[in-house]
Amino acid sequence: MAKGSIHISVDEQIQQLSHGAQDIHSLDGLKEKLALGRPLRVKAGFDPTRPDLHLGHVVLLRKLRQFQDLGHQVVFLVGDFTAQIGDPSGRNSTRPVPTREEIEHGARTYAEQAFKVLDPEKTETVHNSTWLEAMNFSDVIRLAGKYTLARMMERDDFQNRFAQHQSISVHELLYPLAQAYDSVAIDADVELGGTDQLFNLLVGREIMRDHGKAPQIVMTTPILEGTNAREENGRILGDKMSKSLDNYVGVAEPPLEQFGKLMSIADGVMWRYYDLLSVKNEAEVKALKAKCSEGANPRDAKLALAQELVAHFHSESAARDAQEQWIAQFSNRQVPESMPEVTVPLEQEAGMWLVRVLSKAGLAKSNADARRRVEQGAVHVDGTKVSDPSLELNAGTYTLRAGKRAWAKVTLTP
Repeated sequence: MAKGSIHISVDEQIQQLSHGAQDIHSLDGLKEKLALGRPLRVKAGFDPTRPDLHLGHVVLLRKLRQFQDLGHQVVFLVGDFTAQIGDPSGRNSTRPVPTREEIEHGARTYAEQAFKVLDPEKTETVHNSTWLEAMNFSDVIRLAGKYTLARMMERDDFQNRFAQHQSISVHELLYPLAQAYDSVAIDADVELGGTDQLFNLLVGREIMRDHGKAPQIVMTTPILEGTNAREENGRILGDKMSKSLDNYVGVAEPPLEQFGKLMSIADGVMWRYYDLLSVKNEAEVKALKAKCSEGANPRDAKLALAQELVAHFHSESAARDAQEQWIAQFSNRQVPESMPEVTVPLEQEAGMWLVRVLSKAGLAKSNADARRRVEQGAVHVDGTKVSDPSLELNAGTYTLRAGKRAWAKVTLTP
């Protein structure tokens, strides 16, 4: 637990904390809080709808760690109750409600993974079921009475869904109020969230004021785009990192898996990852960019980024091993020492179309996905690139590759 007083000046703290922040409501208010000279209670909430944190979460965790390094107290809030509601932020439909077992599993793993970034000694972990489950219906009515429907419908996502005649469940309207009450319950001085959380965080300021508490300072961090994003005319285009979109790098994934995913990001997107995730300072990143613009291979900068991040979540030796394996497997196109072995029964005596084999072997999500991979030149059969999706394979064993990391030894049986 952080105790005592803060010995770094307010101006120095503001300089560090504002770097990389998207919004601060308000900067003057943050200065006033910091001027108190005591450790601030800095809150961030994570709903355990899935069991894994990814690099998109790490952007926020890094900002929390900055507060810790300055001597402040982080409150890591596990939203085991609000996960049952489902955060409507950025959603174009009602979010499916996870089971209680899924929520409990996610809650157990979230804090453990978060401590790959946060300092456990300066982190207070709480679950919002502690106070939200204790509320009765009268409590909920009183809380709902502190905010108007008109204000709630100012949210962009609610406006868009309403305009497109898509359903908005009443319980979704309660989510920002429940999140706001979390801030009341833990006496938050500051709350952090992604830019898509800005509305919810600002509701927290109002609800705290209505409960006679000093309103929290709101700080948002940028949203990290997924591994399939692209750079176009100086802009990063693509969906945010999300496990449901399969464009994520999980903090608990094996080193080689992390390394391979990071090496798959586009060269132009790499600098976005440097800005949001690397511990290198602005001058160091600028120097790397200059080298690439002068003709250096951007792959070297990407290798350095992948090694830095893998080392952080695992170890220096694990990062070196992952780099060596990646170079051997994917840069030099060597066959991995181990790969899944799959047996696929032939559907007819004459053979089976390659696209069907890829789908059956789990190397493609569907026949259409397999065809696309073949047409894009991503499929190799026994080391030879294949461009004909109508190719048939007969009974036998084949080494198949369907992308940078998808390998399998497939045996076709009659």
